[in-house]
Amino acid sequence: MGVTADGSDSYVIGVDYGTLSGRAVVVRVRDGKELGSGVFEYPHAVVTDSLPADLAGAKNGTAARLPGEWALQVPNDYRDVLRRAVPAAIADAGIDPAAVVGIATDFTACTMVPVKADGTPLNELPGFANRPHAYVKLWRHHAAQPQADRINALAAERGEAWLPRYGGLISSEWEFAKGLQLLEEDPGAYAAMDHWVEAADWIVWQLCGKYVRNACTAGYKGIYQDGRYPSEEFLAALNPDFKDFVSTKLEHAIGRLGDAAGYLTAEAAAWTGLSEGIAVAVGNVDAHVTAPAAKAVEPGQLVAIMGTSTCHVMNGAELREVPGMCGVVDGGIVDGLWGYEAGQSGVGDIFGWFTANGVPPEYHRAAAEQGLGIHEYLTDLASRQAIGEHGLIALDWHSGNRSVLVDHELSGVVVGQTLATRPEDTYRALLEATAFGTRTIVDAFRDSGVPVKEFIVAGGLLKNKLLMQIYADITGLPLSTIGSAQGPALGSAIHAAVAAGEYADIRVAAAAMGSEPGGIYIPIPENVAAYEELFREYRTLHDYFGRGTNSVMHRLKAIQRAARPSFAAAAEPAAAEPASNEPAAEEVSA
Repeated sequence: MGVTADGSDSYVIGVDYGTLSGRAVVVRVRDGKELGSGVFEYPHAVVTDSLPADLAGAKNGTAARLPGEWALQVPNDYRDVLRRAVPAAIADAGIDPAAVVGIATDFTACTMVPVKADGTPLNELPGFANRPHAYVKLWRHHAAQPQADRINALAAERGEAWLPRYGGLISSEWEFAKGLQLLEEDPGAYAAMDHWVEAADWIVWQLCGKYVRNACTAGYKGIYQDGRYPSEEFLAALNPDFKDFVSTKLEHAIGRLGDAAGYLTAEAAAWTGLSEGIAVAVGNVDAHVTAPAAKAVEPGQLVAIMGTSTCHVMNGAELREVPGMCGVVDGGIVDGLWGYEAGQSGVGDIFGWFTANGVPPEYHRAAAEQGLGIHEYLTDLASRQAIGEHGLIALDWHSGNRSVLVDHELSGVVVGQTLATRPEDTYRALLEATAFGTRTIVDAFRDSGVPVKEFIVAGGLLKNKLLMQIYADITGLPLSTIGSAQGPALGSAIHAAVAAGEYADIRVAAAAMGSEPGGIYIPIPENVAAYEELFREYRTLHDYFGRGTNSVMHRLKAIQRAARPSFAAAAEPAAAEPASNEPAAEEVSA
């Protein structure tokens, strides 16, 4: 395995699509060695305030303001990752592109793209560029919470068999809630849309010319369980016009993880500099592909991919119903095991928000004088504190709660602040809050009969040693970090190797190509005891604000929505598209 016909090494490419950028890595097939990488930052980043003026044709350079809780992206930014990051990675590796035998991608989920039958995104059609619902809805688009609430209430009332597989609640981040929001707020765009596609599958479609839904997002985000979706009767009860959502907008052939979805087209070969006809793996999710990269594919190994948000994934030998989980899917990570997923909607995002908005200028100046970033500076100050010294408890809900409450109407809280509270105090309290959130997830698994034996961390936040020790102490679990700086991209490369026929399956490929640990953190007994007391206080606040005892957060969200302007769908009729479904001018010129 891992050599070409002439006996030289063969390579694969993994492309990780994150929230703000796409990263490509070149990996040697025989041993998983990472030889080169390339990064491309999305020019339009995350669209939260107004549509991009360069696309929406806004007058005076300003587009209409979006309501709160919206998070959109521009699909052509994803294509540009293939055009820029992949060639850069090949150049960095210094390899012959002809030696690359496969490519695979992973994506944030649930990130949805409304498209025509040929895969053209709606926002690229004439008349749709100024309609917010024609754009990509990023995973952290939370404006579909009212639709999610209705889905959950109806499913509970009807006793739908699929609901316990998702811990009893469907998230506003997922396919059905976002699709129902699109229908109800812009029925013209909904009617014009032929497919409601996970970005994980859309980018594979761009590479190989075939639309194949991946088993991972179909199961976790698309309510696909035991070979079927929710019934038409259920969907019609939500909204009569939603009755055929599955059959007309969603349902499609589902590909197994690690299989080839198709083969690189001539157009995609020109974008990437790779050879036409190489294997393109079925799409996947950034968190789930990271488990093989960390060699964590056996039951009880909980992998947390910690970045702007955190996704927790783990295999289990048996099916259990775990409250507040994002889902449990047969073969959702590797064949033969049940894949469990949980998560936190905000982690690194919370730390970034605080440093941008809650830290005075003199701290930024002091950090710069010491040659440190603001996060490093605050971490150093916070590390000097004894546990509990700051006198604070925080709730990590600044971007809502994914697990175990599944409620994006919740918001952040810091309790205990006084006139003596310093930025490093609040910073450490926020670090600890995210660890308490993970501890809540670990306890939910254990209480439901899904044992958690070890904790493995991937993602950008593993570089913070204080944070890693806090997580070990609060969870009481031995913690190791993945040695690769590009865990998801490496995981995708492993899937590419399997799709290219270099290895028999994901487990075998993971054993050969996965990363060794980069660091190990053992819980310190006295720290574990000290945090146990604080965790009890966290749980008190968690249940008080999150389980209906006090619904002030929901009331504040309602007041905020009423105060912010809303938009109306653009006046152009849905039929304002070319009969031939030709791409928009931007795509033709790209």
